[in-house]
Amino acid sequence: AEYVFIKKFRHDRLNNNIIVSGGEILENIKLNKQRVVFISGHFSNFELMAMQIEKLGVDLAAVYRPLNNKFLNPIMEKIRKNYICKKQIKKGRSGTREMLELFKDGSSIALMIDQRVSEGIQVNFFNRNVKTQIGFLKIARKFNLPIVPIKNTRLKNGKIELMFLEPIFHNDKISDNKMMEKIHKIIERWITANPNQWFWQHK
Repeated sequence: AEYVFIKKFRHDRLNNNIIVSGGEILENIKLNKQRVVFISGHFSNFELMAMQIEKLGVDLAAVYRPLNNKFLNPIMEKIRKNYICKKQIKKGRSGTREMLELFKDGSSIALMIDQRVSEGIQVNFFNRNVKTQIGFLKIARKFNLPIVPIKNTRLKNGKIELMFLEPIFHNDKISDNKMMEKIHKIIERWITANPNQWFWQHK
């Protein structure tokens, strides 16, 4: 329902409904012109995360999954590019190549990791084996980029809290599988604490 008000969130009329915690982490990234991988899941109004990061002056590109509905998708893409994040990357192989090019040009990347994917690796998630994307992880390791989780919570007063957590670093001492399980455990804790906030329709 909030999609029709995204413009107002962008241009401050509803921006006071967004509370930023851990803002010093974001400020350090901005001051040091640091490239970062921001990760989260489909919690609360997940669109506001990329919007807020870009509004606060971080050069950002957001990864998105196009809608299956070919009539609605152009409308959604227009909303995202105009009011959420100007640089949009379609999920998939071509998107991974584009992500790499944008990294090289100095952009940070934001993506949701609770996406259904046809390619990737198997990790444990709520005691089930699920397939997850790891393209961002390989890029983070190659360029020694910090991975910053963002917890997105709708509060009882209707406001939305974006909490930037301490960066995680990936290196050759830990496998991709182990790192992805570590990251998925963070998402698990968020879902367990507030299952009603997890906006997920896929099977």
